[in-house]
Amino acid sequence: MIDIGHPSLSVARQCELLSLPRSSLYYRPQGESAENLELMRLIDEAYTRWPFYGVRRMTAWLRRHREAVNPKRVRRLMRLMGLEAIYPKRRLSTPGEGHRRYPYLLRGVEIVRPDHVWSADITYIRLRRGFLYLVAVLDGYSRYVVSWTLSASLDAAFCVWALQEALARGRPEIFNTDQGAQFTSGAFTDLLESRHIAISMDGRGRVYDNIFVERLWRTVKYEEVYLKDYADGREARDGLAAYFQFYNDERPHQALGYRTPAEVYGGRAGEERRGAKARPAAGTPVVLRTPCVPAAVGG
Repeated sequence: MIDIGHPSLSVARQCELLSLPRSSLYYRPQGESAENLELMRLIDEAYTRWPFYGVRRMTAWLRRHREAVNPKRVRRLMRLMGLEAIYPKRRLSTPGEGHRRYPYLLRGVEIVRPDHVWSADITYIRLRRGFLYLVAVLDGYSRYVVSWTLSASLDAAFCVWALQEALARGRPEIFNTDQGAQFTSGAFTDLLESRHIAISMDGRGRVYDNIFVERLWRTVKYEEVYLKDYADGREARDGLAAYFQFYNDERPHQALGYRTPAEVYGGRAGEERRGAKARPAAGTPVVLRTPCVPAAVGG
């Protein structure tokens, strides 16, 4: 209702006429430029192929592809995308201020059955004119994707939603994540503790603790995301829903003796779909909160 460029009425006068405090009018973020979105697409592809590339190597790689960038710009975009090079360093993930850290419980543990260990992680999903974030909960024994959710922001709420969807289908003995602020939040850890689930968090310098989820991201991007080039959030949701159903129920997995994750996970997934017409894990709806890029709204 406010016309910033009105020729005769100032913004303060317009607010006064509308009985609104002037301080309640905020600048609306314009999102990333087309040039930055293209850089983010290149960074995403390079990181998926070489996840050990940090800011300096990524900057050098972009310059070799005739992109005029500096490390400061690359660092900002990688942080925005939630990307961090995989190699031993002082800090892998940053917990939120005041968030509790939990010990790493998987040292020397052999995962021998479904629902023994679940893991969760977040990755960046590019759109044609924006981007989203994807979180998935994975069963470590069968590689079965128990639940997943999309969000336009990196808050903890969409991770809690994915966890709630997963716990509606089963209950692990151990739940392993990194020490990111989304997973160390009270809403996330309290939900696990209320179900008497042991919480495990990757320690510093342990770069391969969540390797199964990292492999899932690589598979999803090369077999689905990069092939489809989603136009918006709705298209991303529908495409990922179809892919995760294929991944769980139809795609043979070499590490599983060419069985599908659903076959190894057990009859529970199939029984859930046959009885009461429950929504499968791949049907978790998209969550679009405060958008990172205006084009992502409406998905």
